[in-house]
Amino acid sequence: MNRLHDIKLCSNYFLGFVGLILLTSNLYAQSEDYTKYVNPFIGTAENGHTFPGASVPFGFVQVSPETSIMGWNHCSGYNYNDKQLIGFAQNHLNGTGIGDLGDILLLPFSGEKAEYKTTFDKKTEKASAGIYSVDLADGVKVKLTATAHTAFHKYKFTKNEVAHLLIDLQSGIVGNETALQDHVATAEINIEDDKQTFTGHQQVNHWVARDFYYIIKLSKPYTKINQLAPKLGEKAKRLVLDFDLKQNESLQVKIGISTVSISGAKQNLEAENAYWDFDKIVKQAKSDWNSILSRVEIEGTKDQKTNFYTALYHLCLQPNNIADVNGEYRGADNKVHHSATKTYYSTFSLWDTYRAAHPLYTILTPERVDGMVNSLIDHYKTEGILPIWTLWGKENFCMIGNHAIPVIADAYLKGFRGFNVDEAYQAVKKSSLKNHQKSNWDIYNKFGYYPFDLVKEESVSRTLESAYDDYAVAEMAKTLGTKEDEFYFNKRAGFYKNIFDSTTNFMRGKDSFGHWRTPFDPFSLSHAGSSGGDYTEGNAWQYTWQVQHDVEGLTKIFGGKITFANKLDSLFKLDSTKKGTGFTGDVSGLIGQYAHGNEPSHHIVYLFTFLDRPWRTQELAREINDRFYLNKPDGLIGNDDCGQMSAWFIFNAMGFYPVNPVGGEYVFGAPQFKKVKLHLPNNKTFTIEAKNYSVKNKYVSEITLNNQLITPHSIHHRDIIEGGKLVFEMTDLPQKPRN
Repeated sequence: MNRLHDIKLCSNYFLGFVGLILLTSNLYAQSEDYTKYVNPFIGTAENGHTFPGASVPFGFVQVSPETSIMGWNHCSGYNYNDKQLIGFAQNHLNGTGIGDLGDILLLPFSGEKAEYKTTFDKKTEKASAGIYSVDLADGVKVKLTATAHTAFHKYKFTKNEVAHLLIDLQSGIVGNETALQDHVATAEINIEDDKQTFTGHQQVNHWVARDFYYIIKLSKPYTKINQLAPKLGEKAKRLVLDFDLKQNESLQVKIGISTVSISGAKQNLEAENAYWDFDKIVKQAKSDWNSILSRVEIEGTKDQKTNFYTALYHLCLQPNNIADVNGEYRGADNKVHHSATKTYYSTFSLWDTYRAAHPLYTILTPERVDGMVNSLIDHYKTEGILPIWTLWGKENFCMIGNHAIPVIADAYLKGFRGFNVDEAYQAVKKSSLKNHQKSNWDIYNKFGYYPFDLVKEESVSRTLESAYDDYAVAEMAKTLGTKEDEFYFNKRAGFYKNIFDSTTNFMRGKDSFGHWRTPFDPFSLSHAGSSGGDYTEGNAWQYTWQVQHDVEGLTKIFGGKITFANKLDSLFKLDSTKKGTGFTGDVSGLIGQYAHGNEPSHHIVYLFTFLDRPWRTQELAREINDRFYLNKPDGLIGNDDCGQMSAWFIFNAMGFYPVNPVGGEYVFGAPQFKKVKLHLPNNKTFTIEAKNYSVKNKYVSEITLNNQLITPHSIHHRDIIEGGKLVFEMTDLPQKPRN
């Protein structure tokens, strides 16, 4: 591998993209409105946990309807199967397994109301990229749109009754009624004399403790204001405003938010949404989305296009730029910082997104990658370690591993240089040496694994995830020429071998005396964070394959390709019954014991390609595509997890996947569309064509790159960004690889 060539090439790629991004995006956007293919309702039922409301790419605001703010099925505040709405809040999470946000709940209504919720006509509920609308049962027609830092509501009151608006500042997406009463720590509200403006600041605490500042602007003054009686422990107000509106007259509401100050919220509103032109903001939001969606053209059915562009939409809902328009943001230390680039990204669900979402950003939104890396480094400067899972700039330590490390290493190895490389390397190295929550390096180094008697939860999973991060540090050290570090972290990257039990061929818990966990049931499934156990949201069958960086080494300890392949194949043929303790809702999308709804499984089907059984990868890639990604509300088999489920679908549709997400190798599967064209910087394109593609033809007979037959099992990042054409010859029969 010619790393210097790769780095130079990728650096030129990025610089060229910066220079041409506005021009090329505008050119693509004019050709077609790709937002018509986005269906935000995909994933809003079952456990997809998506939301249908309006946002812009990587924006701070996600204005969306809420049907409930409690329970696991309402982590996004919305479930498609619910019959009532409780209002419209300004920010939401996409596809997470824990709920938060849901700030500033608004509910317009006509006439008198005994309780503050409403039914609605499901047939009128519509959503696309940048806009949401619905007709409420009491005659209020609602439309929502957004800019990066502001929400815009438009309510048309069609009945000849008094118009009202509930402003609920206590509401938030929480776990239960007690959490709702307690989650607001302090609340300040200022009601201006013009009867059209509210400003305020609240400190709230659920998944993370955070500050939010806001300004609410009404297009018309209210005529009366009533404060509802608070419940025990509540700190924030619930206000009901009355308006003197004629029948079919509209009330508009604009909301700006900030993590820094009321002044910041005002500046955000003034800069992005100064006027009362709802249609203009919708048009701008759609243009913003087209600038992203138009970077990929596909040939396929309407459902295929909808699935693909909705996946790309979900991918780019986050990370969120939480910096105000003036560059200020509130960091992990709760202090105000300033970004010279006016970007500071948060909502990093790194345990999920390092696997495919971040590698996909390096292809489809490379202009964002340096900003993401700089945000990770800035967090490190504040906290002393890289982030694990950040929301609104705050660490919640959700999940395991230190997966900001592979994100940074991957960007570096692909040639991104819009960050300080020395600082980046110090961040990944020190995060791998300094003990912190869920990463005790003293124990890890002493035993070469996490013993289950010393690390009571997730000992096997933590060992495997840490070994991968160590590999990423070693690869970065290698390119930098730091031999001592390269050797040290490469040694730790092999620690996965210390928990492989050759008598069972499973990754198995081991105590500090070297004894295996007994009794041992490889089917025993647990959510270790709540129920104990050696695995994270899984079992031995699902986690044994978590060696993304060393498939060759894993093959050897299995005893060779045949033994490994047979064991792997049995994973998909076992009984799909879940033997769970505690909450196991994340483990979904089962084919045998393979669980596509949970991220540790995402690379597994591509392992067959390494084992001289590419046809098995190809048929499973088609099965997962056809069964688990559908154009309907329950069309996602698991939480979207901040775009990771969607990223898998996009890569799989193109015919390759980053089994090892560091460095740019994409392992071949089989394309799921007839043609995919990527628009790249410097007017380059990369086209993937599936010749003879059909329902029956799911296997690949040969692959050519720029008319040259290729036999390796993968394509490299540099091959894509140089532009060219990748052609898969599709057939209906499994093909054995050529020697």
